[in-house]
Amino acid sequence: MSDKKNIVIVGGGITGLSAAYYLQKEIRENNLPHDVKLVEASDRLGGKIKTLKQDGYTIERGPDSFLSRKEPGVKLVEELGMSDQLVRNGTGQSYILVNNKLHKMPKGAFMGIPVQVRPFLFSGIFSPKGKLRAGFDFVLPKGKKVADQSLGSFFRRRFGNELLENLIEPLLSGIYAGNIDDMSMMATFPNFYQLEQKHRSLIKGLQKTMPKKKNSTGKKPGMFFSFENGLESMVDKLEDVLGDEVVSLNTGVDHIEKKDHGYHLLLSNGEVSKADAIVMATPHYTLPKMFSQYDVLKELQAIPATSVANVALAFDKSAIKKDIDGTGFVVSRNSDFRITACTWTHKKWPNSTPEGKALLRCYVGRPDDQSVVDLSDREITDIVLGDLKKTMNIKQDPEFSVISRWKNAMPQYTVGHNERISHIRDQVNRELPGVYLAGSSYEGVGVPDCIGQGEKAVEEVLEFLRG
Repeated sequence: MSDKKNIVIVGGGITGLSAAYYLQKEIRENNLPHDVKLVEASDRLGGKIKTLKQDGYTIERGPDSFLSRKEPGVKLVEELGMSDQLVRNGTGQSYILVNNKLHKMPKGAFMGIPVQVRPFLFSGIFSPKGKLRAGFDFVLPKGKKVADQSLGSFFRRRFGNELLENLIEPLLSGIYAGNIDDMSMMATFPNFYQLEQKHRSLIKGLQKTMPKKKNSTGKKPGMFFSFENGLESMVDKLEDVLGDEVVSLNTGVDHIEKKDHGYHLLLSNGEVSKADAIVMATPHYTLPKMFSQYDVLKELQAIPATSVANVALAFDKSAIKKDIDGTGFVVSRNSDFRITACTWTHKKWPNSTPEGKALLRCYVGRPDDQSVVDLSDREITDIVLGDLKKTMNIKQDPEFSVISRWKNAMPQYTVGHNERISHIRDQVNRELPGVYLAGSSYEGVGVPDCIGQGEKAVEEVLEFLRG
């Protein structure tokens, strides 16, 4: 009997591509008798990573970068030999829109929490009462030990409503496109809970643990990486490395059935693919349909997902009469704006925009404003332009706009998320051995988080196949 094993990866986003890459590497370096296939239902790879080139602009339709401090992203770039193509974001002043007015983001804040007290005290974002209430963090006892809690309840207890709604919520909710009062602390920012448990005061804990700034007159480098030709460069490179023998596009999975030895996958082209192990790297809500005979994955339907849209607007620089020296702004929930944030892309990523031009990228689709994503291109553009004109005095229409809708693209890590995922994985291990779940639905939504999950799935698959 042959030792050859077939591994199928379902989904060609960055998670599935990373899994395929690391599997191929292990097979090659260790001379393993395994075959890898990646099937992707759409006509392209990359999932949410999608770069558009138009009229000299580089426009990201999904994520525009990844955090430089997160190791899985940098490691994969080095493996692919792409380090020389990396670019860091331009840095500059960022702003927050509170009560329909742009305010400078207070210096010395970490994720909206004031590490340096002085800039916070002189900020116009908060009332004297709000500043006093936030200061309670210095004297409040630490919270009770709990398995999980919402980010909203945690920060409200420590700092009060004003700091939460005007600063923390726009920054943290924006990452997950979620409601801070539903978001799981332990699945998103467990470090804040641990700081409070150890140091009692969150501000004091951050002051003790954050690295001290070196006395440098130079501008600090940006925290984010992209590529000279856009984030999709990495997807293109992975596609080249993997080759047509591994990747099948326009190939969905209609049904997966467990057999005596492994699994049969009924593909959308009518073929059946046999697998000894499967990495499921598609959104969580697609799995119950593929495994329709098995109740174990129905629990995934309890994980909500929100929709978002982003609007890229290209202007001649002369159209923006009130230009702002900075990289963008986020919007507090107490404003009547429908955009949630705006990136001045021509300043954050200077290589993205031709000389003399400006590129703005705005986001819509709060958890309580999901219907905006379904409006027409014209309606969404008008909403965004209306909001921008309140702050930037734009006198002309954009040269063009590009709208990208991402339906149910943002999985919501609600309270109890980690326990829910752990329980589902335990059941899958028992009832569907050799099936592994990876991707933004589970353990982090950022590009490096997804790459890391792809790499971890490879370790699990190979351990399973070794028996």
